[in-house]
Amino acid sequence: MKTLDYGLIGNCKSAALISKLGSLDWCCLPNFNSASVFAKLLDKDKGGHFSFEVSEDYKITQKYLWRTNILSTTFTSEEAAFQVIDFMPRYRKDNGVFYTPPDIIRYIRILKGNPKIRVNYSPKLNYAQEETFTENHRYYLKSFTKKGTYDSLYLYTSLGLDDVLHGEEITLKEDAYFLMGYHEKLREQNLDRAYLKFQRTKTYWMNWSESTTKYPHYEEQIMRSALVLKAMSYEKTGAVLAAVTTSLPETIGEVRNWDYRFCWIRDASMVIKVMSTLGHRQSAENFLQFIIDLIPHKDEKLQIMYGINGEKELTEHILEHLEGYEGSKPVRIGNAAYIQKQNDIYGILMEVIYQQFLRFETTLENSEELWTIVRGIVRIVEEHWKQPDKGIWEFRSEERHFTFSKLLCWVAVDRAVKIGEILRNGINDQKWKTLRQEIYDDIYHRGWNEEVQAYTQSYGSKDLDASTLLMETYGFIKAKDPRFVSTVHATERELCHNGLLFRYKNKDDFGTPSSSFTICTFWFINSLYKIGEKEKALKMFDQLLSYSNHLGLFSEDLDFETKRLLGNFPQAYSHLALIETAMNFSQNITSEARLKDLLSEEAPL
Repeated sequence: MKTLDYGLIGNCKSAALISKLGSLDWCCLPNFNSASVFAKLLDKDKGGHFSFEVSEDYKITQKYLWRTNILSTTFTSEEAAFQVIDFMPRYRKDNGVFYTPPDIIRYIRILKGNPKIRVNYSPKLNYAQEETFTENHRYYLKSFTKKGTYDSLYLYTSLGLDDVLHGEEITLKEDAYFLMGYHEKLREQNLDRAYLKFQRTKTYWMNWSESTTKYPHYEEQIMRSALVLKAMSYEKTGAVLAAVTTSLPETIGEVRNWDYRFCWIRDASMVIKVMSTLGHRQSAENFLQFIIDLIPHKDEKLQIMYGINGEKELTEHILEHLEGYEGSKPVRIGNAAYIQKQNDIYGILMEVIYQQFLRFETTLENSEELWTIVRGIVRIVEEHWKQPDKGIWEFRSEERHFTFSKLLCWVAVDRAVKIGEILRNGINDQKWKTLRQEIYDDIYHRGWNEEVQAYTQSYGSKDLDASTLLMETYGFIKAKDPRFVSTVHATERELCHNGLLFRYKNKDDFGTPSSSFTICTFWFINSLYKIGEKEKALKMFDQLLSYSNHLGLFSEDLDFETKRLLGNFPQAYSHLALIETAMNFSQNITSEARLKDLLSEEAPL
């Protein structure tokens, strides 16, 4: 079965995906949102890749170096063995500034014998929209285009440039390196310099991991997910990407293919909340500053998503020349969802601001800026909460009164009240409290369907939606409230299939969804645990964890039958939910012995 068996490397500037066979199949340079220089992921013939060809008797294994975002792919035969260490440099220089060049280093370490390899180096710049030429320039290979948008890429190596360029067989007699960079290097590149960058980068990631809050259970899963989220954070602005890819389909052969190399306020806010809990204060502060910078005027409204540099226009285009992942067209760049109205974003943003005041100290100037945003958000919610919107799942046509959107409007006002109490020592505007109660009553009466015995997707609907499981998480309802327990059970009956959850089953703009949105299964497991069905939740959680790829990474979706990974990859939303669920379990399981007891008990899925 094919699946997304890729490892992520990155340096908070850009990222790349390396297959389990060691092929570099996706990379955008110089930044996350730049045009691709390798895109075999989206077209195996035209997209371009950077791989190593060996004889068939090699066994290939892959893993991350311990608590880093450095990937190791090992090739082993009876006579020879070598290791390819892939990373993007990231470390602090003597002046305190981080060194994060748009470079990928592939360091080859000989483990035994004299391995024979061929290098397949085939970059295709600018999404392979035009021909890419690669030439030997004595000190490096230069790849470039001649038409359209001029671009270039440089490859430095300790191996013979002509041998690499023409794919000749090379006998490795000593360690070697490749440095592929967007910019021409001003200093001489050599093996020692590459090795030094490797050691410095490894030290950075190990130190970062050491500063991450530790948990007694599911520690490795939490740490790997945290490292993924960090690698998907754009340090320059504080933005957090939803994923590093575009157009990986939710279902093979269908058209639900979107560009996720942007910052969704909803996704990023939830990520920052988790990263704050894990002890990474700077990530939270960087993202809050990103939001503050996006709202220079009191009357400016939030979009649901932005470019990683704060771009507000994300016009969608289709790349007709690319075949798509396993033939799944279209391949899109840009995302038309940026123009949608989604009322839930205000509540999620307000939750993050509330967590900032609750957890961290803020300067007077920063507090005043945030307070201005808080008051502005409440004003917007007051004006618009009664209106329909596109909802959390970004329906592209019909607007409805989605229960989740109303819930997050309530969250926005509830958190604003609490922020006001922190800043004003309990003095608060009674008008906000009245608005909070009005929205609560509206959801309580109109979001609930007596016949279904559950909170449903939208007012007046009988359709279930996994997002209503977050009503307890956001504090709208208690876990043991009969209405919430009933909603969890109704959701299971209607949306659970083969241990995974549908987001919803009703038809949307593209028909009925046919794959499971991974985060929804995590939400359901969390809900089961909170209503007291702990043994069942733990077993289901461990089963879900087993569906990750060989490196513990998750995409956006899972196939209900085969459990293959689908959708954009790796998905911040999925890893966020994994961490939240694992933290909840870890904090509530009092001993290792009790954990084993729970997992050994029989409980039906």
